[in-house]
Amino acid sequence: MLHLRLITPADRTDDVVRLIEKTVGTAHLVVLPGAARNPAGDVVMCDVAREAGDELIGALREWGLDRTGSIAVENIDLSLSERADKAAEEAPGEGADAVLWEQLTDATHEESTLSVTYVAFITLATMIAACGVVLDNAILIVGAMAVGPEFGPLAGICTSVVQRHPRLALRSLIALLVGFAAAMLITVGFTYVMDGINLFTKVRLEAERPNTNFIYRPDAFSFVVAVLAGIAGTLSLTSAKSGLLVGVAISVTTVPAAANAAVAFAYTEYRQAWGSTEQLLLNLMGIVLAGTVTLLIQKWLWASQRRNISAP
Repeated sequence: MLHLRLITPADRTDDVVRLIEKTVGTAHLVVLPGAARNPAGDVVMCDVAREAGDELIGALREWGLDRTGSIAVENIDLSLSERADKAAEEAPGEGADAVLWEQLTDATHEESTLSVTYVAFITLATMIAACGVVLDNAILIVGAMAVGPEFGPLAGICTSVVQRHPRLALRSLIALLVGFAAAMLITVGFTYVMDGINLFTKVRLEAERPNTNFIYRPDAFSFVVAVLAGIAGTLSLTSAKSGLLVGVAISVTTVPAAANAAVAFAYTEYRQAWGSTEQLLLNLMGIVLAGTVTLLIQKWLWASQRRNISAP
């Protein structure tokens, strides 16, 4: 269940209440006349089943309530109420399958914004991965993949395509390109420093490295895994199971590929640098393609379900 707290202009409160009352899957409607001070108006609160939330929030936004008042949405972790149980049963579909498009857009907007913290995380992840490729240490590679924040901008690109938000697409693309460029450039410098103190050597990079040589040897499986990870990551975002993103992150070779490319470039090992770059681009393309198609299918399925329910 979701909890909605709305601030409505006094002349629109009755319309909002009627909309909530006729929306299948709502319960616990509360109206506090004149309770809001900034902006001035009435406070309307209700609970709504997750699978009915997107339709209700979309209707409120069409009325301009996000401009004239306020729409706040919170997840309810526990609700002990027969009315809530009944509302969830009446709402179409399953809550775990529901997509809150406004929430998804807001989440990807935040995760895909270029910031000092974002650049710091992707740089640290790339530097850790650089240590992993030189030492042929799979544990360091997995750790770097878990730290990397690149799925946020990738999800932002997928969402922007489906929701037709060009600004979100541009913001996500800038974060992705600038983040990887900065991380790889700093990792090149990091490689020179580590080489200077004899912790990195070209001999180690050129060795067979059985645990990590897949990073610069892309094949068909690279694209298949990227597609599967893109689907899993998108589903974890839309179903609010964000904890699964860690599993998605450590299944795709993006940050390690960027790290291997940077280290190889520093040692003028251009064959590995190019192979790693191919691996990176292949995985990024696979994730974006799979994520976009997954969102399109989800959008189509929910639209079809609503049409079937509204049909006489």
